[in-house]
Amino acid sequence: MEDGIEMLLLDKPTRFLLSHEPNPRLNMLIGGTLTSVYGLWAMFVLPGFRKVPFKLKVPFVPSSKVQTRNVMKLLEGRKGRLADLGSGDGRLVINAASMGFQSTGFEINSILLAYARIQARWKRIPSSEANFVNKDFWRTDLSRYNNVTAFLSPSTMEPLEVKLVSELPDDARVIVCRFPFPHWKPTSSEGTGLDQVWAYDVQSVRNRPTQNGCSVEMGDPMVTFS
Repeated sequence: MEDGIEMLLLDKPTRFLLSHEPNPRLNMLIGGTLTSVYGLWAMFVLPGFRKVPFKLKVPFVPSSKVQTRNVMKLLEGRKGRLADLGSGDGRLVINAASMGFQSTGFEINSILLAYARIQARWKRIPSSEANFVNKDFWRTDLSRYNNVTAFLSPSTMEPLEVKLVSELPDDARVIVCRFPFPHWKPTSSEGTGLDQVWAYDVQSVRNRPTQNGCSVEMGDPMVTFS
């Protein structure tokens, strides 16, 4: 008798898993979850996408705590103005401001921009130290910044090389997360895997060949804006 009960208990989950009968509650739960995920994605990713050419579109992916810490390590000993290209939720700008940089975050997503400003106010960081602007950095002259950070996408790194080397001062340092520049040789790096970041000193980039043996070309990035 005990064996019979045990077999029934073991067989019940199996029959449940193999059942092909529709489960309205499960379907509603899955549907609601997918709708919520899509809604959040559309809220944070889609605004501003129409303002940028397709090749340069970058979805919002926040920097991890380790990435942020690695970026701050490569900024140690430096000072001045900092630009974060595609600042997202503002975490890099806020952390850089806490180190004494006059930090500006460039972000075309108005929702992320508002969130970053709220975070800065919550942490009582004045706008003179952590400023967030609704501007397309591709259309902005970055020559006033001697520190630049970016967490973009592989397709944007080559045109970004050309833009930065043609605009930034010799004493500028560029720090990128996860995706290195395809032609520049880094001065240093921090971390490994997905959390790795690279630092590039502009004067060194201008004074030496790139990784593929070619010299750095000056000029406008090969990007067409409508």
